[in-house]
Amino acid sequence: MHTPPLNVRAHLLAGQVIPAHPLALTPDRAFDERHQRALTRYYVESGAGGMAVGVHTTGFRIHDADVGLYRPVLQLASDTADAWLARDGATARPFVKVAGLVGRTDQALREALIARELGYHCGLLSLGAWRDASDADILAHCRRVAEAIPLFGFYLQPAVGGRVLSHRFWREFAEIRGVVAIKVAPFDRYATLDVIRAVTESGRDDIALYTGNDDAIVSDLVTDVPSIVGGVEVHTRFVGGLLGQWAVWTRAAIELLDEVQAVHASRVGVPSRLLTYGAALTHANAAIFDVAHGFRGCLPGILEVLRRQGLVRGTWTLDPHERLSEGQADAITRVASQWPLLTDDAWVSLRREAWLQA
Repeated sequence: MHTPPLNVRAHLLAGQVIPAHPLALTPDRAFDERHQRALTRYYVESGAGGMAVGVHTTGFRIHDADVGLYRPVLQLASDTADAWLARDGATARPFVKVAGLVGRTDQALREALIARELGYHCGLLSLGAWRDASDADILAHCRRVAEAIPLFGFYLQPAVGGRVLSHRFWREFAEIRGVVAIKVAPFDRYATLDVIRAVTESGRDDIALYTGNDDAIVSDLVTDVPSIVGGVEVHTRFVGGLLGQWAVWTRAAIELLDEVQAVHASRVGVPSRLLTYGAALTHANAAIFDVAHGFRGCLPGILEVLRRQGLVRGTWTLDPHERLSEGQADAITRVASQWPLLTDDAWVSLRREAWLQA
């Protein structure tokens, strides 16, 4: 399937909902292609502006050579998205495909070449394999990979495999010409501001900032962050999100971002109901991501929401020790019933059978 051309920078700067695509498995933990296609179709038909595949929400184990799922998972998602976008002869709308890239430089470059071959537009570069390396070594790695594919930078929180990265690191990272966007996901306000200030100070107005802070989605999206550059106050904001939280209830996420963008365009101030919605969404994220147990049930929590909607068969991941924590299912039930506005269950139920067709 041929991926239509895309002005990646312009599309990302316009602000998009980009779900971090989970992995659907059978009860014996084999790749469930039928339900995987259904997930991709769900994201496309929701109106998402793209998808990220091979990222933390997909499960980093697909990158392991002995698992052998990196290419198959990326290819199925790419082909399915292209076909669903172009069904019935329709003109495909812009849709960015982001491939997760991991490992040291040799592995990341191999994966970048696979992603490009399969029609992916940029690579979300995880630095989990560089936890003890110097900033200089990491930046050299990033420059090499940026020669193979445009980069979507990634500040992953340390609790799930990331590392602390300084303002100075991000200031130098922003000078890499191949950087098109940065996902800021340290789950830390100070670190989040470090990245925003670094990009603003770099003078780059062509790097799109995307929130990955699932605990502060609305706060990130509605806030104009001030920085002082050359004695002048400059405001910068997140334009969209690349989020594990947006792998569920995606149609509601589209409606949220549409409202946020309308608020920014109107310049009348942020309505308090949006901030209240944001607090409810953080409550929901705490249950789904299993904050009470240090995020141990994060991936099963995402899959549990999708299982209840009939989009996957179960909460299995490639790690047999990864499962819902005690009380997590009840917590998900509680937040979904208390704040139904966050969900898209009724919308999904009307379309699910079409998505599940082979």
